[in-house]
Amino acid sequence: MERGLLVYLAAVNVLTFFAYGGDKLRAKTEGARRTPEKTLLGLAVIGGSLGALLGMQVFRHKTRHWYFKYGVPAILLAQLALAVWLIGGR
Repeated sequence: MERGLLVYLAAVNVLTFFAYGGDKLRAKTEGARRTPEKTLLGLAVIGGSLGALLGMQVFRHKTRHWYFKYGVPAILLAQLALAVWLIGGR
């Protein structure tokens, strides 16, 4: 179970990181189809918050939108708090 969770978290964070990078690339390309913001935030919610935060910093993408600037770190903190609570409850 724990190994599967770690594999899932690694995969979703890598996917999220590259989703932010791909959207940044498409943002620079006129007429390119963009990734919806709700998809980018949704990836953070399902466990990709670290990948989202790293993608925002590395690609300098979505850093001006308040709901990304404050939302993604808040999601990460909530996920870390949940992890600590779950691990502490053993």
